[in-house]
Amino acid sequence: MSGEADGRQAELAANLARVEERITRACVTAGREPKDVTLVVVTKTYPADDVRRLARLGVRQVAENRDQEAAPKAAACADLPLAWHFVGQLQTNKARSVVRYADFVHSVDRTRLVTALSAAAEREGRRIGCLVQVALDRGSGAAGQRGGVEPDAVGELADAIASSPGVWPAGVMTVAPLSGPYAGRPRAAFERLREISTRLRADHPAATMVSAGMSGDLEEAVAAGATHVRIGSAVLGVRPGLR
Repeated sequence: MSGEADGRQAELAANLARVEERITRACVTAGREPKDVTLVVVTKTYPADDVRRLARLGVRQVAENRDQEAAPKAAACADLPLAWHFVGQLQTNKARSVVRYADFVHSVDRTRLVTALSAAAEREGRRIGCLVQVALDRGSGAAGQRGGVEPDAVGELADAIASSPGVWPAGVMTVAPLSGPYAGRPRAAFERLREISTRLRADHPAATMVSAGMSGDLEEAVAAGATHVRIGSAVLGVRPGLR
């Protein structure tokens, strides 16, 4: 590797170590085992070369939020032992592309999307884990600003996933709300997600994933029972254009 590449590898290694230490400390504080929390590194806006560097450092779970970027990046890294997570809002017309590389879709929030993912997964001979995105940023009856379904609708959507071929209900996901009753209270939001997850598992025992927490609030997510934290900037640095 060139000196510049060596420098980037070292930078990522140091960042990754700091994040892993944060997760470990949060788990100790919460009385949890670090092995029960999975780090998913969000590589959006960063090149496939960085994905390769992360893989050399032992990262196995990576995420993207735009199919236009994710599809070619996943293809360029197809030889790596990675699980790909799609975490952004997803249009139904992108479902066929996404199921070609994604192992999990965290942002399932409507039955039309379930139908599209199911049909696409069937065509590709794949089985995709679907997480129901839960909106916690509005009052009852209003759609979330960041997508998602109301808590009371989670079970119905999970039932639709369970009854569709090519997909399965893997769990729930949320983003810390910027508005509504949980604004500025990420831990309370994540604890609400855990309650929803517990209720969901009564009907769908395999739906064990609780996807919550990002670079700024991973400790609150771990304390509230998250099984997967989605970390971007704390590992990869401030995204290009945001410096």
